[in-house]
Amino acid sequence: MRSMSGIYGRWSVAGLALAMQVAGAQGVAAPASGALTLQQAIDIAQRNGLQARAALSTRDAARSRDRAFDARLLPQFSIGANVPSYTSRILAVTQPDGSTLYRPVQETRSDVNLQVTQQIPFTGATLTMTSGLNKREGNSLPETWNSSPFSLAISQPILRSNTHGWNREVNGLSADIAERQYLEAREDVALQVSGAYFDYYAAQVSLRNAILNASTNDTLYRLNQGRFEVGKISENDLLQSELEMLRAQTSLDGARLEHDRALAALRLALNVAPGTAIEIAVTPDVPGYAPDTTQAVAQALRNGSAVRSVDLQDAQARRSMSEARYNGGPGATINASYGYNATGSAMNDVYRDLLKAQQYTINVQVPLMTWGAHRADMQAAKWELTRVQSTGRLAREQAQQDAHFAALQVSLARRQLAIAAKADTVAQKRFEVAYNRYVIGRIDVDQLYLAQNAKDQALLSFVQSLKGYWQAHYRLRRVTLYDFERSEGIR
Repeated sequence: MRSMSGIYGRWSVAGLALAMQVAGAQGVAAPASGALTLQQAIDIAQRNGLQARAALSTRDAARSRDRAFDARLLPQFSIGANVPSYTSRILAVTQPDGSTLYRPVQETRSDVNLQVTQQIPFTGATLTMTSGLNKREGNSLPETWNSSPFSLAISQPILRSNTHGWNREVNGLSADIAERQYLEAREDVALQVSGAYFDYYAAQVSLRNAILNASTNDTLYRLNQGRFEVGKISENDLLQSELEMLRAQTSLDGARLEHDRALAALRLALNVAPGTAIEIAVTPDVPGYAPDTTQAVAQALRNGSAVRSVDLQDAQARRSMSEARYNGGPGATINASYGYNATGSAMNDVYRDLLKAQQYTINVQVPLMTWGAHRADMQAAKWELTRVQSTGRLAREQAQQDAHFAALQVSLARRQLAIAAKADTVAQKRFEVAYNRYVIGRIDVDQLYLAQNAKDQALLSFVQSLKGYWQAHYRLRRVTLYDFERSEGIR
């Protein structure tokens, strides 16, 4: 951080001198011990503020969803069992002569199966390995055991959209966007807090200035009463002086209300208890960096969540295009399995002399008449992709413009701050001169109040320019997610 004097040279030293001069009279002070600086206020809000907590919860939820998705890409183990399943019912049994007899049947069945499933995102296939054991017994059949110690199966769609692959791409983009949005939310907090911080600072300055003006105008009114009594001023000047005193008292009441309102807004932004005393420390020092517009645009395109959201929308549109093209047309599914099984009257028997268990199936699907639905789906997906590409281009152009002008705004705000500091110095000195000249009777009351109003306006303009610079600073950080002061990305 460098002082404005270091940025703008000799001519702005007077402006800084005014800032320190107003420190004693009107509250623009050097940091006091224990006072809250802007960065400290932002740190508190980013750590404990309600907006920051909401952003943190949103990010953590996105991270949990991402971890859950990644975990499901790993082998999934599950076990299922019926221990036991009991059935008692009457069944119709057809006899050899064609007649039907109804016989009561009681059956007990127990089975347990272990299954491991693995998705293969590169091909869209699903690989499944199972191992199971089954037992059946009842009044109509002897005790029978059946085992399948090992069975490996694969299901591979052919000429179909790769659901696993698309899910993986979309999830990766969504997780990345959530991280960027969290960083942007933190910068939004900084932007909000800086606004509330300087609003409170401006209210403090306005209140102290109103107190000073009320005291000054009261003194001038008493002085003018004495002058009127000895005939040195007209009744019109006395009435003007009284009117300005009343206006100053009204302004003081309004300044007190605005001070309390700004303090309450700052407390809310920091998420501190109502009634908490807050002392702030404001200096005219600002960072001395000069943001390059080309670099700002590049960082915005690289880091912004809005640009990354365009990539997500493009991926989703391409997925819809793929699904419309392949899922509505001819396709097939290959199902194959290989393993071993056995049966016997005792459990030990089903693990000896195992027999091969194999299966291979090609399930073909060929639509014969869709009445143009397939073509319409493809056209709809195509136009949706065109729309996404158009809006994506617009979003990128908007991001470039936002970054470009945000960088320019920082430079402009720094120049305006220097000018405002200089104007504040001049206006303060002019009022001092006008006050002294009025006391000795060298100027009239109208000139004095003009100088006073110019002093008030210049002071508030300086405060607003200081706020404007920090708002521009955090706005640039927000749209680029880049710290130009340290020349590094925001993490």
